[in-house]
Amino acid sequence: MRKTSLMLTAALGVSLITLNAHAGGAASSGDSNEPKPGSSLKISTTSCPGGTQGAAYAGCTITATGGAPPYSFSINATNNFPPLPEGLALDAATGAVSSAQIGGQGYYGPQFIVTDSAGATATAQIGFSIIGSNAFLANIFPATSIFHHRVDAATTGLPVDTSPAASIYSGYQPETVKPFFGNASNGAFPNGIPAFQVPYDQPDVSVATTVYQHYFTAAPIPANAPVEGTAHSNGDRHVLIYRQAGGGLHPALYEMWQGIYKSGPWTDSSNAHWHNVAGNNLTKQGKGTSDAAGLPVAPLLVNADEVIGSGTPTAPNGVVKHPIRFTLNHMLNYWVWPATETAGVGSCSNALGGIPTESEISQATPPTSCTMTGPAGEIYRLSASVATPSCAASSPQAAIIITAFRNYGIILADNGDSGGLIGTPDARWNDNDLSCITSLTLANFEPVNVSNLMVKNTSGATK
Repeated sequence: MRKTSLMLTAALGVSLITLNAHAGGAASSGDSNEPKPGSSLKISTTSCPGGTQGAAYAGCTITATGGAPPYSFSINATNNFPPLPEGLALDAATGAVSSAQIGGQGYYGPQFIVTDSAGATATAQIGFSIIGSNAFLANIFPATSIFHHRVDAATTGLPVDTSPAASIYSGYQPETVKPFFGNASNGAFPNGIPAFQVPYDQPDVSVATTVYQHYFTAAPIPANAPVEGTAHSNGDRHVLIYRQAGGGLHPALYEMWQGIYKSGPWTDSSNAHWHNVAGNNLTKQGKGTSDAAGLPVAPLLVNADEVIGSGTPTAPNGVVKHPIRFTLNHMLNYWVWPATETAGVGSCSNALGGIPTESEISQATPPTSCTMTGPAGEIYRLSASVATPSCAASSPQAAIIITAFRNYGIILADNGDSGGLIGTPDARWNDNDLSCITSLTLANFEPVNVSNLMVKNTSGATK
């Protein structure tokens, strides 16, 4: 997940405009869309309205002046720019941008291209700020699930996990906690992992898995489902779909890693399915999902709906009631409940000798020694002795998330940048506010022993 220092305008419906024409500067070197010499052609539209995920788009028309009409409009299809937010479409002849249902969320800065009848071209980058609609994430798994259980010592009495496997590896502890989500903090691309809700009667489409395990070959994943980083990303491209209950069907969760949609069926590199998220069943031990720990991604994302609550983006009053997904450069090559898989390094031993790697270890009967620390699925809480950063007083979104660090913790889910905290993209996030989170380091967190809560390792239910 890329992080850049480029900060784009965060206000809903306000756009960053970059005009490239012969009179105003050439396109970047090697760009096949570079304007042709002698053209006075330019795109005159400077902004388009924002929108809300799951709703129809109000509409926007891209207009051009100069050159030799009639004009043809298109979107830069290279990976240098994102496409339109998922669900939106551009009419090549009229320049109209429309959508019956927006699928995407967050900030998108696609580059529009106009071509006149003489073959001259001009470009403009116009932003789209899309509010997410992710309140449904709070309903994934019951309130009795470990994914919704408090872990603060004052309320629960849960002890620190003293296993030699448990602590975050010492080399990673100086790393700051970094919000890998936000509004315009990833340049032109939406920042975070999106999630989308579909009705119970959403039609299934075929899904072909090309690399790792799959739990389904068909799923209710619409063409406008948002993709992490968009289809122009070379990253994880998670696709997360929550199907509502109804028609005799349970509420269900479908997740893909490296999802690709090309005018027809989806493909992915791995996928996972929880057929009834009103229950507590986990995936099978030793079988991965769309992340390395075998955990679900969607319910562990911090999202703007839960943080804002019934308040506003500048005066949020929500609460986060789940551990938040985070990454380390390398996890330990074992997992603890509620994880079911790992992809890590290092090994552990007990009194009988070496413990086979890529296996579950117990917090109740831990190993005696390990060459690396930080097992998949370990929950870490902000230590009670760590003061809340002073910036939280003027960073209300970050303050709510920091409170969640104390009460519900963070859960180790995958390999990635150490301290990478994962949430959804959303036009309501305030990136400056969220930067307060970086005042904390991984050394401020302690592992929690949740073994007394476990009913069995195939279920997320708690005692």
